Amino acid sequence: MTEATDLAAAAGSADPRVGLRAVVALRRLLEGLEHLQVANARRNGWSWQEIADALGVTRQGVHKKHAHLMPARDPRED
Repeated sequence: MTEATDLAAAAGSADPRVGLRAVVALRRLLEGLEHLQVANARRNGWSWQEIADALGVTRQGVHKKHAHLMPARDPRED
């Protein structure tokens, strides 16, 4: 099994301690994956609006969450 599969199984545990720890670990894993894919999208020329549409969030929301972690770009590229 993969780490994500193990964590998903643990998140369904009847023991709240196990389940809640797994939820926290899954949240961290997903946040890291989201940042990785947002960075990939920006490197591939995606605008903040395109990323927001793919994630189902607002442009402002995705920009606020990820812009400080991205290298500076020319704003005319968006």
